[in-house]
Amino acid sequence: MKDLEFKSSSPEYTRRIGFAIGVSIKPGDIILLSGDLGTGKTCLTQGIANGMGVSDYVRSPTFVLVTIHQGSMPLYHMDLYRIEGVPEAIGLGIDEYLYGDGVSVIEWADKAIDVFPRPYILINLYHKSKRSRLIQFHPFGERYETLVSDVHQLIEGKLA
Repeated sequence: MKDLEFKSSSPEYTRRIGFAIGVSIKPGDIILLSGDLGTGKTCLTQGIANGMGVSDYVRSPTFVLVTIHQGSMPLYHMDLYRIEGVPEAIGLGIDEYLYGDGVSVIEWADKAIDVFPRPYILINLYHKSKRSRLIQFHPFGERYETLVSDVHQLIEGKLA
């Protein structure tokens, strides 16, 4: 399976999509999130964290840049909203997380997309209306094509 998209009309459904990602991910996975303010990037990340068994509250790490949450494996939650591009992103030392033993979820990844090593999955979130969002999955690499297929099957209720 290549690209996949969902329409979400509630934060709960966006979290459900994230949960399906969270139960399907593996150590070393890189999940890049892109979208305007209020499109649901943090909401999706909360679902991912829930699917990984993270019990603490997940909020956008805009001012601290990286927050580490422990679940079935570490969740490295990053937010690049405040950075000014690739050189600044490189200076943050994010590769220690990208090559760590956990999963990296990066909000505002489009601000420094060239920093991230392939393979990865890019998830774009868009406003469709005041209450609805379009969530598009773009896998880059076989591992992420499998992830997209797993998420699709979970959301469609085909996996136990």
